Amino acid sequence: MLNKVVAALFVVAGVLATNPAQANDEALALAQKNVCTACHGIDNKLVGPSYKDVAAKYAENPNALSELKASIKAGGAGKWGNIPMPPQPQLSDEQLTLLAQWILTIK
Repeated sequence: MLNKVVAALFVVAGVLATNPAQANDEALALAQKNVCTACHGIDNKLVGPSYKDVAAKYAENPNALSELKASIKAGGAGKWGNIPMPPQPQLSDEQLTLLAQWILTIK
């Protein structure tokens, strides 16, 4: 299992390092496909916080990537208000990593 996680991280890191624009496009397409963008704007609050606000909240957190991935996968409520975020259990670890890394780079 750990080998799969490490391999997925290398794939995502490789995409980000070689072509950040492509990784951004893939992450945005993944967010749109999974209806994340119905509730989250890039830099504006919709139902949930903007991705820019999420990135700012996690900016100084050394566990940001793992915590954000867990939050996307499990969903939740209470961090940003009373409206719950639905879970995304269908996303692979690689997809969760791609989304979380992308969100954390938004300034």
